[in-house]
Amino acid sequence: MVEAVSEQRGLGWRGGHLGPFAGAGSTVCPESLSGKSRRSGKRKQARLLFSEATGNVIDVTDVDDLLDDLCAETDELDAVVARLDDARWSVPTPAEGWTVAHQIAHLAWTDEVALLSATEPARFGEVVAEATRDPAGFVDLAAQDGARHAPTALLDRWRRSRADLVDALRAVPAGRKLDWFGPPMGVASMATARIMETWAHGQDVVDALGVRRESTARLRHVAHLGVRTRDFAYAVHDRTPPDQPFRVELTAPDGACWTWGPEDAEQFVTGPALDFCLLVTQRRHRDDLGLDVVGPDAAYWITIAQAFAGLPSAGRKAGMPV
Repeated sequence: MVEAVSEQRGLGWRGGHLGPFAGAGSTVCPESLSGKSRRSGKRKQARLLFSEATGNVIDVTDVDDLLDDLCAETDELDAVVARLDDARWSVPTPAEGWTVAHQIAHLAWTDEVALLSATEPARFGEVVAEATRDPAGFVDLAAQDGARHAPTALLDRWRRSRADLVDALRAVPAGRKLDWFGPPMGVASMATARIMETWAHGQDVVDALGVRRESTARLRHVAHLGVRTRDFAYAVHDRTPPDQPFRVELTAPDGACWTWGPEDAEQFVTGPALDFCLLVTQRRHRDDLGLDVVGPDAAYWITIAQAFAGLPSAGRKAGMPV
Protein backbone atom coordinates (compact mmCIF):
# COMPACT_ATOMS: atom_id res chain seq x y z
CA MET A 1 0.00 0.00 0.00
CA VAL A 2 1.20 3.52 -0.69
CA GLU A 3 2.67 5.30 2.25
CA ALA A 4 0.62 8.46 2.62
CA VAL A 5 1.80 11.49 4.48
CA SER A 6 0.39 14.76 5.59
CA GLU A 7 1.06 18.30 6.63
CA GLN A 8 -0.61 20.10 9.51
CA ARG A 9 -1.84 23.62 9.15
CA GLY A 10 -4.47 25.13 11.36
CA LEU A 11 -5.34 26.13 14.92
CA GLY A 12 -1.83 27.09 15.92
CA TRP A 13 -0.11 24.78 13.45
CA ARG A 14 0.72 26.48 10.20
CA GLY A 15 3.14 23.79 9.07
CA GLY A 16 4.54 20.48 10.31
CA HIS A 17 3.06 17.32 8.85
CA LEU A 18 2.59 14.75 11.56
CA GLY A 19 2.47 11.36 9.96
CA PRO A 20 1.15 8.93 7.40
CA PHE A 21 -2.45 8.02 6.75
CA ALA A 22 -4.12 5.12 5.01
CA GLY A 23 -6.86 5.63 2.48
CA ALA A 24 -8.24 4.88 -0.95
CA GLY A 25 -5.96 3.51 -3.65
CA SER A 26 -5.07 5.48 -6.73
CA THR A 27 -4.56 5.16 -10.43
CA VAL A 28 -2.47 7.47 -12.58
CA CYS A 29 -2.95 7.81 -16.34
CA PRO A 30 -0.06 6.22 -18.31
CA GLU A 31 1.07 9.51 -19.83
CA SER A 32 1.81 10.94 -16.38
CA LEU A 33 3.87 8.08 -14.96
CA SER A 34 7.30 8.92 -13.64
CA GLY A 35 10.30 7.58 -15.53
CA LYS A 36 13.11 5.54 -14.07
CA SER A 37 15.79 7.10 -11.94
CA ARG A 38 18.24 9.27 -13.84
CA ARG A 39 21.09 8.26 -11.54
CA SER A 40 22.97 5.04 -12.14
CA GLY A 41 24.20 3.02 -9.21
CA LYS A 42 21.50 4.16 -6.79
CA ARG A 43 19.54 1.63 -4.83
CA LYS A 44 15.94 1.34 -5.96
CA GLN A 45 13.63 1.88 -3.02
CA ALA A 46 10.27 2.06 -4.77
CA ARG A 47 6.92 3.37 -3.69
CA LEU A 48 4.12 1.21 -5.04
CA LEU A 49 0.83 2.78 -5.99
CA PHE A 50 -1.96 0.29 -6.46
CA SER A 51 -5.70 0.21 -6.77
CA GLU A 52 -7.31 -1.32 -3.71
CA ALA A 53 -10.38 -1.92 -5.85
CA THR A 54 -8.50 -4.22 -8.24
CA GLY A 55 -5.44 -5.20 -6.23
CA ASN A 56 -3.21 -4.41 -9.21
CA VAL A 57 0.05 -2.53 -8.89
CA ILE A 58 -0.10 0.25 -11.45
CA ASP A 59 2.90 2.48 -10.82
CA VAL A 60 6.35 2.38 -9.30
CA THR A 61 7.96 5.65 -8.29
CA ASP A 62 11.67 5.68 -7.46
CA VAL A 63 12.56 7.55 -4.29
CA ASP A 64 15.32 9.39 -6.14
CA ASP A 65 12.69 10.77 -8.51
CA LEU A 66 10.65 11.97 -5.55
CA LEU A 67 13.72 13.68 -4.11
CA ASP A 68 14.40 15.29 -7.48
CA ASP A 69 10.86 16.66 -7.39
CA LEU A 70 11.45 17.95 -3.87
CA CYS A 71 14.60 19.75 -5.02
CA ALA A 72 12.73 21.28 -7.94
CA GLU A 73 9.89 22.48 -5.70
CA THR A 74 12.23 24.09 -3.19
CA ASP A 75 14.38 25.63 -5.93
CA GLU A 76 11.31 27.24 -7.46
CA LEU A 77 10.31 28.87 -4.17
CA ASP A 78 13.93 29.86 -3.54
CA ALA A 79 13.95 31.76 -6.82
CA VAL A 80 10.93 33.76 -5.65
CA VAL A 81 12.29 34.82 -2.27
CA ALA A 82 15.98 35.19 -3.19
CA ARG A 83 15.32 38.37 -5.15
CA LEU A 84 13.34 40.09 -2.38
CA ASP A 85 14.68 43.07 -0.49
CA ASP A 86 14.60 42.89 3.28
CA ALA A 87 11.32 44.78 3.56
CA ARG A 88 9.46 42.26 1.40
CA TRP A 89 10.38 39.44 3.77
CA SER A 90 8.11 41.15 6.31
CA VAL A 91 5.04 41.14 4.05
CA PRO A 92 2.12 39.37 5.79
CA THR A 93 0.93 36.15 4.17
CA PRO A 94 -2.61 34.72 4.23
CA ALA A 95 -1.60 32.61 7.24
CA GLU A 96 -2.59 34.81 10.17
CA GLY A 97 0.44 36.20 12.00
CA TRP A 98 2.95 34.81 9.53
CA THR A 99 5.12 36.85 7.18
CA VAL A 100 7.17 35.59 4.25
CA ALA A 101 10.03 35.13 6.71
CA HIS A 102 7.86 32.96 8.99
CA GLN A 103 7.00 30.71 6.05
CA ILE A 104 10.63 30.14 5.08
CA ALA A 105 11.70 29.76 8.70
CA HIS A 106 9.09 27.06 9.16
CA LEU A 107 10.27 25.16 6.10
CA ALA A 108 13.87 25.36 7.31
CA TRP A 109 12.93 24.18 10.79
CA THR A 110 10.90 21.24 9.50
CA ASP A 111 13.76 20.19 7.23
CA GLU A 112 16.10 20.34 10.22
CA VAL A 113 13.94 18.14 12.44
CA ALA A 114 13.40 15.70 9.56
CA LEU A 115 17.18 15.57 9.17
CA LEU A 116 17.48 14.71 12.86
CA SER A 117 15.02 11.87 12.39
CA ALA A 118 17.12 10.48 9.54
CA THR A 119 20.55 10.95 11.13
CA GLU A 120 20.19 11.41 14.91
CA PRO A 121 17.04 9.65 16.13
CA ALA A 122 17.85 10.25 19.81
CA ARG A 123 18.01 14.02 19.29
CA PHE A 124 14.82 13.88 17.29
CA GLY A 125 13.19 12.20 20.27
CA GLU A 126 14.14 15.23 22.36
CA VAL A 127 12.33 17.48 19.87
CA VAL A 128 9.23 15.32 20.15
CA ALA A 129 9.37 15.52 23.94
CA GLU A 130 9.60 19.31 23.72
CA ALA A 131 6.64 19.39 21.35
CA THR A 132 4.45 17.47 23.78
CA ARG A 133 4.94 20.23 26.36
CA ASP A 134 3.39 22.80 24.01
CA PRO A 135 1.53 20.88 21.30
CA ALA A 136 -0.51 23.90 20.18
CA GLY A 137 2.35 26.36 19.93
CA PHE A 138 5.76 24.83 19.38
CA VAL A 139 5.61 25.09 15.58
CA ASP A 140 4.65 28.75 15.77
CA LEU A 141 7.45 29.43 18.24
CA ALA A 142 10.01 27.85 15.92
CA ALA A 143 8.80 29.98 13.02
CA GLN A 144 8.87 33.14 15.14
CA ASP A 145 12.41 32.42 16.24
CA GLY A 146 13.59 31.84 12.69
CA ALA A 147 11.83 34.92 11.34
CA ARG A 148 13.87 37.16 13.66
CA HIS A 149 17.03 36.50 11.66
CA ALA A 150 18.18 38.59 8.73
CA PRO A 151 16.73 37.39 5.41
CA THR A 152 20.14 36.45 4.00
CA ALA A 153 20.91 34.31 7.06
CA LEU A 154 17.46 32.72 6.99
CA LEU A 155 17.74 31.90 3.30
CA ASP A 156 21.18 30.37 3.82
CA ARG A 157 19.77 28.30 6.68
CA TRP A 158 16.94 26.99 4.54
CA ARG A 159 19.29 26.16 1.66
CA ARG A 160 21.59 24.20 3.97
CA SER A 161 18.82 22.36 5.77
CA ARG A 162 17.00 21.21 2.65
CA ALA A 163 20.21 20.14 0.89
CA ASP A 164 21.34 18.20 3.95
CA LEU A 165 17.94 16.56 4.26
CA VAL A 166 17.90 15.40 0.64
CA ASP A 167 21.41 13.96 0.99
CA ALA A 168 20.40 12.18 4.18
CA LEU A 169 17.22 10.74 2.66
CA ARG A 170 19.15 9.40 -0.32
CA ALA A 171 21.40 7.55 2.13
CA VAL A 172 18.63 5.96 4.24
CA PRO A 173 18.72 2.18 3.84
CA ALA A 174 15.83 0.68 1.92
CA GLY A 175 12.99 -0.33 4.20
CA ARG A 176 13.96 1.85 7.16
CA LYS A 177 11.15 3.84 8.77
CA LEU A 178 11.85 7.32 10.06
CA ASP A 179 10.45 8.43 13.40
CA TRP A 180 8.09 11.39 13.20
CA PHE A 181 5.51 13.23 15.30
CA GLY A 182 2.97 10.59 14.33
CA PRO A 183 3.57 7.02 13.12
CA PRO A 184 6.99 6.33 11.55
CA MET A 185 7.20 6.86 7.80
CA GLY A 186 9.34 5.68 4.94
CA VAL A 187 11.59 7.86 2.83
CA ALA A 188 8.96 8.10 0.08
CA SER A 189 6.45 9.42 2.58
CA MET A 190 8.88 11.95 3.99
CA ALA A 191 9.86 13.22 0.55
CA THR A 192 6.25 13.49 -0.57
CA ALA A 193 5.32 15.34 2.59
CA ARG A 194 8.12 17.82 2.06
CA ILE A 195 6.95 18.42 -1.53
CA MET A 196 3.42 19.11 -0.36
CA GLU A 197 4.43 21.36 2.49
CA THR A 198 6.84 23.35 0.31
CA TRP A 199 4.15 23.80 -2.32
CA ALA A 200 1.49 24.84 0.19
CA HIS A 201 3.68 27.32 2.05
CA GLY A 202 5.01 28.50 -1.29
CA GLN A 203 1.41 29.32 -2.22
CA ASP A 204 1.16 31.50 0.87
CA VAL A 205 4.33 33.30 -0.19
CA VAL A 206 3.32 33.95 -3.79
CA ASP A 207 -0.14 35.04 -2.67
CA ALA A 208 1.44 37.58 -0.34
CA LEU A 209 3.81 38.88 -3.00
CA GLY A 210 1.32 38.93 -5.85
CA VAL A 211 3.42 36.47 -7.85
CA ARG A 212 1.82 33.93 -10.18
CA ARG A 213 3.63 30.63 -10.57
CA GLU A 214 3.22 27.96 -13.20
CA SER A 215 1.65 24.64 -12.19
CA THR A 216 3.77 21.54 -12.69
CA ALA A 217 3.37 17.76 -12.64
CA ARG A 218 4.53 17.89 -9.00
CA LEU A 219 0.93 18.72 -8.10
CA ARG A 220 0.27 15.01 -8.45
CA HIS A 221 1.98 14.41 -5.10
CA VAL A 222 -0.21 16.98 -3.37
CA ALA A 223 -3.37 15.65 -5.00
CA HIS A 224 -2.51 12.09 -4.02
CA LEU A 225 -2.24 13.05 -0.38
CA GLY A 226 -5.50 14.95 -0.63
CA VAL A 227 -7.30 11.83 -1.82
CA ARG A 228 -5.69 9.49 0.67
CA THR A 229 -6.51 11.65 3.68
CA ARG A 230 -10.25 11.55 2.98
CA ASP A 231 -11.11 9.28 5.90
CA PHE A 232 -8.86 11.26 8.25
CA ALA A 233 -10.78 14.44 7.40
CA TYR A 234 -13.99 12.72 8.43
CA ALA A 235 -12.39 11.48 11.66
CA VAL A 236 -11.23 14.91 12.83
CA HIS A 237 -14.77 16.15 12.32
CA ASP A 238 -16.16 13.25 14.37
CA ARG A 239 -17.88 11.79 11.33
CA THR A 240 -17.88 8.26 9.96
CA PRO A 241 -16.47 8.12 6.42
CA PRO A 242 -18.49 6.49 3.67
CA ASP A 243 -17.84 2.81 3.07
CA GLN A 244 -17.36 3.31 -0.66
CA PRO A 245 -14.46 5.22 -2.23
CA PHE A 246 -15.06 8.26 -4.38
CA ARG A 247 -13.79 8.71 -7.89
CA VAL A 248 -11.46 11.70 -8.33
CA GLU A 249 -10.57 12.77 -11.86
CA LEU A 250 -8.21 15.70 -12.25
CA THR A 251 -6.82 17.49 -15.26
CA ALA A 252 -3.04 17.79 -14.94
CA PRO A 253 -1.21 20.97 -15.97
CA ASP A 254 -0.16 19.30 -19.23
CA GLY A 255 -3.70 18.14 -20.00
CA ALA A 256 -3.21 14.52 -18.88
CA CYS A 257 -5.74 12.93 -16.56
CA TRP A 258 -4.98 11.75 -13.04
CA THR A 259 -7.55 9.47 -11.47
CA TRP A 260 -8.19 7.83 -8.14
CA GLY A 261 -10.91 5.39 -7.16
CA PRO A 262 -13.05 2.95 -9.15
CA GLU A 263 -14.49 4.04 -12.48
CA ASP A 264 -17.98 2.94 -11.44
CA ALA A 265 -18.04 4.98 -8.21
CA GLU A 266 -21.40 6.65 -7.66
CA GLN A 267 -19.86 9.80 -6.18
CA PHE A 268 -16.98 11.74 -7.67
CA VAL A 269 -15.00 14.97 -7.86
CA THR A 270 -13.60 16.30 -11.13
CA GLY A 271 -11.75 19.43 -12.19
CA PRO A 272 -8.31 21.01 -12.51
CA ALA A 273 -5.55 19.45 -10.43
CA LEU A 274 -4.50 22.91 -9.25
CA ASP A 275 -7.95 23.63 -7.86
CA PHE A 276 -8.07 20.30 -6.04
CA CYS A 277 -4.64 20.89 -4.49
CA LEU A 278 -5.65 24.36 -3.35
CA LEU A 279 -8.74 22.81 -1.78
CA VAL A 280 -7.07 19.97 0.13
CA THR A 281 -4.29 22.21 1.46
CA GLN A 282 -6.98 24.77 2.37
CA ARG A 283 -5.31 27.55 0.42
CA ARG A 284 -8.58 28.47 -1.31
CA HIS A 285 -12.25 28.31 -0.42
CA ARG A 286 -14.24 25.70 -2.34
CA ASP A 287 -16.52 28.42 -3.77
CA ASP A 288 -13.54 29.92 -5.62
CA LEU A 289 -12.58 26.67 -7.33
CA GLY A 290 -13.75 24.99 -10.52
CA LEU A 291 -14.47 21.55 -9.10
CA ASP A 292 -17.54 19.54 -10.09
CA VAL A 293 -18.94 17.26 -7.41
CA VAL A 294 -21.56 14.52 -7.69
CA GLY A 295 -23.07 12.87 -4.62
CA PRO A 296 -23.95 14.12 -1.15
CA ASP A 297 -21.00 12.49 0.60
CA ALA A 298 -18.51 13.85 -1.91
CA ALA A 299 -20.12 17.27 -1.58
CA TYR A 300 -19.59 17.13 2.17
CA TRP A 301 -16.03 15.88 1.84
CA ILE A 302 -14.88 18.90 -0.15
CA THR A 303 -16.03 21.11 2.72
CA ILE A 304 -13.70 19.34 5.17
CA ALA A 305 -10.88 17.95 2.99
CA GLN A 306 -7.38 18.48 4.36
CA ALA A 307 -4.15 16.86 3.23
CA PHE A 308 -2.51 17.51 6.58
CA ALA A 309 -2.78 16.19 10.10
CA GLY A 310 -4.12 18.02 13.11
CA LEU A 311 -7.29 19.74 14.14
CA PRO A 312 -9.66 21.07 11.48
CA SER A 313 -9.45 24.75 10.63
CA ALA A 314 -11.69 27.25 8.92
CA GLY A 315 -9.37 27.59 5.93
CA ARG A 316 -9.48 30.57 3.59
CA LYS A 317 -12.41 32.88 3.14
CA ALA A 318 -14.08 33.00 -0.24
CA GLY A 319 -13.01 35.64 -2.75
CA MET A 320 -9.34 34.85 -3.36
CA PRO A 321 -8.34 34.49 -7.02
CA VAL A 322 -6.95 31.19 -8.32
